[in-house]
Amino acid sequence: MMSMTGKHRRKSVKRTIVLAAAAGIALTGVAQAQQIVVQGNRRVDADTIRSYVTGTASGSAEEARRNLLASGMFADVRVAASGGRTVVTVRENNLINRVVFEGNKKIEKATLEGQVEAKARGAFNEAVVKSDMARIKEVYRRAGRGTAKVTYRTVDLPNGSVDVIYQIDEGDKTGIVSISFVGNSAVSERTLKGLVSSSEMNFLSFIKTSDVYDPDRIANDLDLVRRYYLRKGYADFRIVNADARYVEGPDANGWVITVTVEEGEQYTVGAVAVDSRLPGLDTTRLDGEVRTAVGDIYNAEDVEKTLSGLTNDVARAGYPFAQVRPTGQRDRATHQVSLGFVVEDGPRVYVERINIRGNTRTRDYVIRRELDIAEGDAYNRVLTDRAERRLNGLGFFKKVRFSNEPGSSPDRVVINIDVEDQPTGSFSVAGGYSTQDGIIGEVSVSESNFLGRGQYVRLAGTGGQYSRGVDFSFTEPYFLGYRLAAGFDAFYKYSDLTRYSRYETTVYGGQLRIGLPVTEQFGVTLRYSLYNTELKVPNSIKQPYNDCSNPIPGLTDVYTANDARGTVDPATGRSRVGLASYPNCAYNGEASIAIKGSQGNTLTSLAGLTLAYSTLDVIGAPRNGLYAELKPDLAGLGGDSKFFRVTGDARYYKELYEDVVGFVRIQGGHIEALDSNPLRITDQFFLGPSLVRGFAPNGIGPRDVGTTDARSNAIGGSTYVGGTLEIQFPLPYVPRDLGLKGAVFADAGTLFGYHGRTNFDVNGDNFINGTAPGGACNFNAFSIGVEPECVNVRDKTTIRSSVGASILWNSPLGPIRFDYAYALSKDEGVKVFVPTLGKYGHIGADQTQAFRFSGGSRF
Repeated sequence: MMSMTGKHRRKSVKRTIVLAAAAGIALTGVAQAQQIVVQGNRRVDADTIRSYVTGTASGSAEEARRNLLASGMFADVRVAASGGRTVVTVRENNLINRVVFEGNKKIEKATLEGQVEAKARGAFNEAVVKSDMARIKEVYRRAGRGTAKVTYRTVDLPNGSVDVIYQIDEGDKTGIVSISFVGNSAVSERTLKGLVSSSEMNFLSFIKTSDVYDPDRIANDLDLVRRYYLRKGYADFRIVNADARYVEGPDANGWVITVTVEEGEQYTVGAVAVDSRLPGLDTTRLDGEVRTAVGDIYNAEDVEKTLSGLTNDVARAGYPFAQVRPTGQRDRATHQVSLGFVVEDGPRVYVERINIRGNTRTRDYVIRRELDIAEGDAYNRVLTDRAERRLNGLGFFKKVRFSNEPGSSPDRVVINIDVEDQPTGSFSVAGGYSTQDGIIGEVSVSESNFLGRGQYVRLAGTGGQYSRGVDFSFTEPYFLGYRLAAGFDAFYKYSDLTRYSRYETTVYGGQLRIGLPVTEQFGVTLRYSLYNTELKVPNSIKQPYNDCSNPIPGLTDVYTANDARGTVDPATGRSRVGLASYPNCAYNGEASIAIKGSQGNTLTSLAGLTLAYSTLDVIGAPRNGLYAELKPDLAGLGGDSKFFRVTGDARYYKELYEDVVGFVRIQGGHIEALDSNPLRITDQFFLGPSLVRGFAPNGIGPRDVGTTDARSNAIGGSTYVGGTLEIQFPLPYVPRDLGLKGAVFADAGTLFGYHGRTNFDVNGDNFINGTAPGGACNFNAFSIGVEPECVNVRDKTTIRSSVGASILWNSPLGPIRFDYAYALSKDEGVKVFVPTLGKYGHIGADQTQAFRFSGGSRF
């Protein structure tokens, strides 16, 4: 007991000494503070200034002065001893009233404001302003203007504040001078430059931005190069170094980028095995998810897809914690890699929380719905990697980065998703010319992340020489919370087809659609369309014109008194005596009676499917892969048209040699009426260069040879089939980034099967051409022009074919294509004597068009 009491006393003495020492120090600090006199301060509190002096470790007046200047609050500080006291005299910095940027045209004010530290209502500090100048120059350098100059000036205001004005001379554009690769031998530098999105400066630099140095874009480009090599079997590939240097010289200023690579050897797949270490799991059900086979060139993307597919399949089989681990054994002697996919039970770790950070515009749920994993689920790295790829593929973000951190317990993990929003809307003005549509312009506004909800909206208006229209589209990619792309379209389009056929069309209506991605390669889209088609035949010969459906009373034809009524003049197709055997609509103007008889409005109510399958490696400019679609349509759910139609299109791409891509295309279609009535002419297929290049629009297929005008007698067909062989290749001695390629091609196809009306009792007398009650059409080689109430159909299954060459330009102004084709085979028509022309001619021949040009611009 006595011992314990002694201990307590000793502790009490120690505590008293500590408290006394602390009190002494505090009193000393107070005494020191009372001996510090502050002068010249107006806004900064005197105690704040004293704290910088008393807080000095050595009590040095010089150190106190430096600390006060470093605070950024003062333009000048003097510290001196006087009469046993320390006198601190300060001159405060002026307050900044506003920050102004002058001369900036290429970079917005908001961007520059985010870079500078000088802010309104903050203290003016010359050192900070000079640092801001350096930061502004760096912004311009990264934007491709390395010669930009920045100065500043201040404007004193009466209240003791100043305006800070940054004066900017943006200078000329200084982008990427050169991009070079070192160490590559299996893949040419031309191909590698074609992979990256960055490009070198050239004569198109005034309209492109890909030649601007952007470190983030360069990093993405390097990843594209890495993935390309890994797709080609170079499993040991690595990027040794990527050097970006800014150079200045008398000829040019800009960035020089040098990428050093180590390719290694190309590997093939020596063996593939799935090793399941989960009891009760049948590995045979997993074989369908393996995307690579023995003998294939090693492809890292196929390995990633296999991992993703196996992980999903195993999870569906009831193993939520299972993980699939890839293994690879390289045999450098045979250049083979043996692939293994080990399925094993992983650690029982759950996702405690998913944090989404950095999204200032995109809603959280837009990001979360791309995840195949949610809070509370078993954690799986393969699924998070796939989600990261999906988010990067949306185009909503500059960058997406996944990271993990420990949760509240060892079996919990927190997933952090850091994103940076980027602009997703666009306003564009496009213009172009094509041999079919003439000069045309388009103004469009689109937004792929509407209101941050991930919805796509587009409104476009077009106008030109021969067409005009309006189109509105809306798509919700996750309809009712499922991965269903639902949307609708509304459209109006007028087309003047009188250069190739003697009629005009106006189509307006809308479409509802919903798309379901069954797998990553296969999808189904359900469609319902309701549209009205108005067909009109203009009176191009400027004479009174009768609509066959509503003849103009009193319009009759010329006759002679000596002719018998009801007989027909073979030279003109007109009655010889009395009233006209047929109203003027039967022969006035050049259009076929099949066209004239189809005038007016046709309402079509149509339901259909689109079945699409794609394994293309790159959308827009594929090198390898298959794209195929099948579109069955059924019309007759109301409306005027009643038919079943099916069309198909398949394209297979293969890189034959480096940068040389070949593709094969097969297309076809058929339409059949659902009742005994003939097909309406507006429902049949009218084809030309879209099937076989070298032919004019509406240039092939069934024709009405009962008219002498070559442009008027295309009447459409019910069946078509066609094929294309094409090889695309780079043009020699042309820089890759100009986007120029050449192509040679061969096309073949046919259109046949006119299933429309062949006779029209336009005058209502139950006579066809005045020959017999009930109607009859009796054509022969010399009947041209004498039976205007009949469609004299020439319908041949002749194979049309052509060969040709093309120049393709993926220009900054938009894709442009020049095709020159020579028709090898065609339907020559029938050679007859044409009374109205007074000579022999070919009637019903296909119409050719050797040169075809299409293109556009976007600016």
